[in-house]
Amino acid sequence: MKSLSSSSPLETVAVRLRGKITGVGYRQAAVREGHLIGVRGWVQALPEGDILAVVQGTPDQVDKMLEWMRHGPPGARVTDFESEIEYTNRRFDRFEQL
Repeated sequence: MKSLSSSSPLETVAVRLRGKITGVGYRQAAVREGHLIGVRGWVQALPEGDILAVVQGTPDQVDKMLEWMRHGPPGARVTDFESEIEYTNRRFDRFEQL
């Protein structure tokens, strides 16, 4: 896992996904991919089946994670992908499933 120093420029992006993303291991795969890329933040499912996430890391790490999230694991079919930069001073410790 790549680490972030306290002086690394951070980008934080909120993400909302829709599609065939429940029952295919999307969140678990996102956590594994997030650890490989070195991002931090969280991913969670909503009762209506959407997935929310906050991805934090260097701009390059965030771009790689967002690209992965647009497709997800095998069996997933993302039909709607929304992302928005979040302005926050919070630094997450790891990428986890809520």
